[in-house]
Amino acid sequence: MPEAASAQATRAVIGASEFDRDTTLTARAPGVYDIDLSAGWTIINAVNGGYLLAVLGRALADTLPHSDPFTLSAHYLTASQPGPAVVRTETVRTGRTLSTGQASLFQLDEQGNEVERIRVLASYGDLGSLPDDVRTTARPPALPPMDQCFGPEDGAAPVDGSSAITGRLMLKLDPSTLGWALGKPSGKGEMRGWFGLADGRDPDPLALLLAVDALPPTAFEMGLTGWVPTVELTVHVRCRPAPGPLRVSITTRNLAGGFLEEDAEVWDSADRLVAQSRQLARVRLS
Repeated sequence: MPEAASAQATRAVIGASEFDRDTTLTARAPGVYDIDLSAGWTIINAVNGGYLLAVLGRALADTLPHSDPFTLSAHYLTASQPGPAVVRTETVRTGRTLSTGQASLFQLDEQGNEVERIRVLASYGDLGSLPDDVRTTARPPALPPMDQCFGPEDGAAPVDGSSAITGRLMLKLDPSTLGWALGKPSGKGEMRGWFGLADGRDPDPLALLLAVDALPPTAFEMGLTGWVPTVELTVHVRCRPAPGPLRVSITTRNLAGGFLEEDAEVWDSADRLVAQSRQLARVRLS
């Protein structure tokens, strides 16, 4: 897709980008890993949920005999903060085509007590072994060309509690979902845009875990502001993404009782649906 091309003088490669460095863990013992959560992936002083999922996803890829995430279900128990953390993994079951494991991330609170931040149950396999047969009614989101979309650098009104993560992403949002940035939200629970990493690193399965939780919340376009913390997030990775920018579409159909769902689809440059997710998030109504 020529209009989606993003030429850069220097592009980071998979394995040597900022995203890779900031999700790298150090094995302390079998199934126990240390990591320093980077402040570069924060939103309103809390670490982004997609970045956290990628951290745990990398730990599980190291633990399990299969390397590719197929499905991950994460429960966010307490807000993670930049700084030291410990990840503990456990193999639940291993099979010929799928292996299942669980992982938890812990940090110390101000009193020195260990607090669990996030817990994940996941199944891993080999995305390269999947058949090519595709039968679907799903279609890629209709997005304007990238040069007709807008990102943080284009002067959109800042959101209270500005986020460091935007400096590490290439985000170009569909103008039709940007009414909130102009003080005129549409009232629709929609958010769409082009997504990539700012250093030009091409997407891989771990980057898809970040992509599903990287756009502004749909709650903004519904006229709500402030933090929208994730309660639970399930991601399905469908295939390895082709090189180039991704297109992400997120919709919310129901906000009730202070909670909303966000359904995300991620499409690659070859027009393939490479990831899907659903999350439940809490909304502050006052």
